[in-house]
Parts: sequence; structure tokens; C-alpha cells
Amino acid sequence: MSAIPRNLWVLIATQAFSMSAVPMVVLIGGLVGAQLAPDPQLATLPVAVLILATALSTLPASLLMRKVGRRLGFLTGNAVSITGCLLGFVALNQASFPLFLITSACLGFNMACINQYRFAAMESVTAERQGQAISWLLLGGIFAAIVGPEAGARGEMLTAVPYAGSFLLLAALQLVSTALLVFGFRDPVMVTADAATDGRSWPELLAQPMLWLALLSAATAFSVMSLVMTAAPISMHEFDHHSLALTKSTIQAHILAMFLPSLATATLIRRFGPTALMVTGLLIYAGMVIAGLTGRSLGHYGLSLVLLGIGWNFLFVAGTALLPLSYVGNERFRVQAVNDFLVFGAQAVASLGAGWLLFQVGWNALLWVTVPMMLVLAVLALWVMGRPRPTQTA
Repeated sequence: MSAIPRNLWVLIATQAFSMSAVPMVVLIGGLVGAQLAPDPQLATLPVAVLILATALSTLPASLLMRKVGRRLGFLTGNAVSITGCLLGFVALNQASFPLFLITSACLGFNMACINQYRFAAMESVTAERQGQAISWLLLGGIFAAIVGPEAGARGEMLTAVPYAGSFLLLAALQLVSTALLVFGFRDPVMVTADAATDGRSWPELLAQPMLWLALLSAATAFSVMSLVMTAAPISMHEFDHHSLALTKSTIQAHILAMFLPSLATATLIRRFGPTALMVTGLLIYAGMVIAGLTGRSLGHYGLSLVLLGIGWNFLFVAGTALLPLSYVGNERFRVQAVNDFLVFGAQAVASLGAGWLLFQVGWNALLWVTVPMMLVLAVLALWVMGRPRPTQTA
């Protein structure tokens, strides 16, 4: 760890504070939505809007980074996020559901910028250490997993209006992130193989099975995780009457499980390769479904959500590590932007459907919906594993 470049240290710390928005909104977004929404089936809409805004902002965020650099792009995202936190405080005080959705959209735009951290991390290290850089970066999520839900819960009674104070606490966390970027981060110096052009055409890029595997791995990781995680707090608290404190602890355990495996995934990738890690992640997702279908106790929810977090980590890290094998030079901006658009677009669809599925068909049926997505990725992964390994040109 002592050899980690300064930029990577800053990105790890910045991610720890910036990412706190996601677990906080996951915990309280549905609960606030249930209070403010005109229809109970719209309770998960704030979480869905956050993810949809993330998906729609991926292309603009990537173009912004290409034009002004990583640092200014990240700072722009933080400014929008802080504005959104202040709007969230006003929305709750005015009991305005539309304004609360705008808050989620602002946080979603910043998430699109935060998602570029992993590419900045890979640009800050040598090619052989890119898998390690991704794993180390995700360690910042451990802090976010604890602090995000804690800010949501502690802010519940911080002011006269429940949960309004949560957004003031979140704004303070975003200010810390901004200070780290201003004083610690510098744009990586990239030496590209084809800096003067955009590189190959889209038909040439999309002809690579490895690119499709990378895209589908990350898309499956996020869509399955989003579908189950968005529905879980409502199913636990509203349907099965587990306390808010127990629900919060379960969500915290899930998010910790998303990031703690990063202590080991770099070693696993070096030893077994990203495709083997991907298959392992799919098996863990299968265990998540089985655990969730066997009961509705706190233990069943806890085990299912912990397995969900570990499986997400394996699939996401594997897909991100495979992505650089499919581009060279300035192709990276286009491929990274399309990757994030597809990944977070799939996540947005899953999140939008979570509330409807939960209220219409219940928790068990929602878990069964995830199985076809996993099967498609499993077939593609096994097919690619059986092909000759391509030569990396980047």
C-alpha cells in the first residue's frame, strides 16, 4: 500500500465522502418517498431518479472530463451535489415530492462524475496495476457504507422536519470531498497510443467479444444489485415490520459487503483472471437468491444482502478490469462513456421496476426476476473463456 500514488490516495478518500450519498438515499429515499409520494407505488421513485439521472449523465460527464480534465469535472459534480443537498432540505420542509426528485437528480449527476473515479485511478498507475487500483479505490466505499446510512438515520430528528437534517449532514460530507479534490488531486498525465484521433469505428469496437463481456458483467452487477437493494428497505420495514434501526444495519452490512472484498479482489484477479472472478460472482448471486427465497427473517434478509454485496464487487471489478482490453488511446473516452451509459441505464430500469414489482408480485417473485440476467452473463462468460485469449494492444 505504501507504493500507492498520491492521486489514488486522494481518490480513495474522496470516494469515501462522495459515495455517502448513495447509501443514505437507499436507506431513507424510499421512506421519504412513501411519505411524500401521491401513490405508495412511487415510494422508490427517488432512488430510481438518482440512478436514472446517473445513467443519463454518463455521456455528458465523460465529455466534460475530456474537455476540462478530470479534476474540474469532479469539482463540477460536487457543486451540483451540494446544491442538491440544499434543495433536499427545502423539499422536506415544504413537503414537495417533485423538489425531492430534483434533489435525487442532482445527486445522480454527481454519481456519474464519481463513477469516472475508477478510470482516473487506472490512469494514475501503470497498466499492470490497474486491477489493483480499482480494488483499492473501492475501499473508500467502506467508509461510505457506514457514514451514509448513519447520516440518514441521525439526521431524522436533527431538525423539526424528519430527515431534513440528513441532507445538511450530507452537504457537509460533500464539502470535505470538494476540499480533498481542490488541494490533493491533479489530472493524470496520459500517454496514449493514438492521441490525435478517436481511434477505431464503433463496428470494429463492438466486434470484440471481450467488450461485450465487460459491458454485460458490470450491467448485470448493477441491475441485480439495484433491483434487490432498492426493494429491500421497504420489504423489511414496511412489509415485514423490522425496525428502522435493524433495516439500517442490514443496509450498512450490504454496502460494507460491496466494498470489503476489494481487499482481496486484486490478488484474485492476478491469480485467476477477471473472467474466473466474474463466474464466482455469479455463483454468489445465485446464493443470494436462494437465501432470500428461504425466509423473511432478519437473518435471511441479512445473508441475502451480504451475498448481494460480495457478488456485486466481484462482477463489477471483473468487468471494469476487462474494459481496457477493448480500447486504445482516445478510444477510452467513447468506450468508457458507453459502458457507463449501458451499465447505469440498466440499473435505472431495475430501480424503476423495483417498487412496482415489490407491490405487485412481492419479494420472492422479485428475486426470481434476477435469474435470467445472471444466466445470460454466465453463458457469455463460459463462451469467452473457451476462446483463445486476445492480445492486449493497450
